[in-house]
Amino acid sequence: MNKSIQDRLKERINLAEENAKKIRPPLKWAGGKYRILDEIKEMLPEGNRLIEPFVGSGVVFLNTKYERYTLNDKNEDLIIFYKILKKEGIRFINYCRRFFDQKTNTSDKYYEFREKFNAINDNDSQKSALFLYLNKHGYNGLCRYNASGKLNVPFGRYKNTYFPIQEMQLFWKKSKRAALKTKDFESIMREASPGDVIYCDPPYVPLSNTSNFTSYSAGGFDADEQIRLASVAKQVADNGVSVLISNHLTSFTEKIYADANSRNTSLSVRRLISCKGSKRENVKEILALYLPQ
Repeated sequence: MNKSIQDRLKERINLAEENAKKIRPPLKWAGGKYRILDEIKEMLPEGNRLIEPFVGSGVVFLNTKYERYTLNDKNEDLIIFYKILKKEGIRFINYCRRFFDQKTNTSDKYYEFREKFNAINDNDSQKSALFLYLNKHGYNGLCRYNASGKLNVPFGRYKNTYFPIQEMQLFWKKSKRAALKTKDFESIMREASPGDVIYCDPPYVPLSNTSNFTSYSAGGFDADEQIRLASVAKQVADNGVSVLISNHLTSFTEKIYADANSRNTSLSVRRLISCKGSKRENVKEILALYLPQ
């Protein structure tokens, strides 16, 4: 039976609404780009493969449509979580679910699980399930390690915690098109070839001279690393690969991204900028795009 014009129009509207929906990532992540996804997608060039040297929550991966992806991060716990989710799928999702109920949403249970997580040396399903649990129950979605490489985020004291079953399912399905790695960002960027697109979301530059550079994994990411990233982005673009970088808008980032072909400095995002947990302010962001010459 032929579809009526009204039915076809309805299908198109439903498809447009579906395409317009933003997919939230399965993990909380400091500095996540969910709120400026539209601006990022508008500046990202077309290509065959998207490479993310700092994949974080994977929100850009989940909300773009490239044929292939390379997702990289120096945080090994993060990438191992993604690898196990990719490999085990529904079985792993169902296993993670058992860590989410009112009995596990207590301070005592949280610190028990954190101690167990830090004691596990094998990269197995249990450690990755605990990584998800700690991410959702820990303070403000932080992923912070001490000098010994142990996770030390305090309990978040949330009344309810959300188990991200749909988000994990979507990540699992799409991850079949993704390679997962834990290399230095420069190594990953230099693997790119013409036709690839790179999106870099490094740890934020501090907003003031008295702030500390974000230490999102053991080893940190200081000013020299930020400068190295900007330099590599220019070199890779000169070799035929487009590179988009996001960061705080400061005099420092304006200077190190001066060679970018285009920059969006009109972005403002409301973000937690104080360890007190109650201070949220609008923070200026920059998107710097390096294009092949």
